[in-house]
Amino acid sequence: MRLPADAVLIVIDMQEAIDDPRFGARNNLDAEANIAALIAAWRAETLPLVHIRHDSLDPGSPYAPDAPGHRFKPCATPLDGETVIGKHANSAFIGTGLEGLLDELGATTLVICGVLTPNSVEATARHAGNLGYQVFVVGDACWAVDKIDLRGRRWLADDVHALSLAHLQGEYASVVDAATTLRAAAAAKARQRRAAGKT
Repeated sequence: MRLPADAVLIVIDMQEAIDDPRFGARNNLDAEANIAALIAAWRAETLPLVHIRHDSLDPGSPYAPDAPGHRFKPCATPLDGETVIGKHANSAFIGTGLEGLLDELGATTLVICGVLTPNSVEATARHAGNLGYQVFVVGDACWAVDKIDLRGRRWLADDVHALSLAHLQGEYASVVDAATTLRAAAAAKARQRRAAGKT
């Protein structure tokens, strides 16, 4: 995995709402720690970071702006000055200024993490891939929940997560892990520093 020094980390919907019991059982219990590590690395290396916040239009949703769950989770709370983009749809590109912001940054590469894997993460990654970005989805920095299909069969969160990542791999994105991504981010910044030292 090789990242440019301007690779943008996009953290999707990391709000307390996702802990609401109505979402059911989940997988990847280490995802929050991996997301926190990615955010810390991007901050330390002064790489571009965008927080996506879901602002549900459904007043009964835990993601509604006036609901307690609308708050960011402590592991992913934006710092003052960091970019926060609100969205109403699954894809972070729909009805938002995300694409315009990425154009301003000159971004070509996106690293995506957050929740839920088969919902906003997958929708955003598919959209980004179709727009021509190089997309990396950090598989152990997102998670899914159990899902009942239209035949009444329950699919466990780990299977839902794995299938969602399989849909993305190779066609819309490259699926990577957090450890590899952290090494790639550090290497990208080191190359940038070396290049700056030669000028």
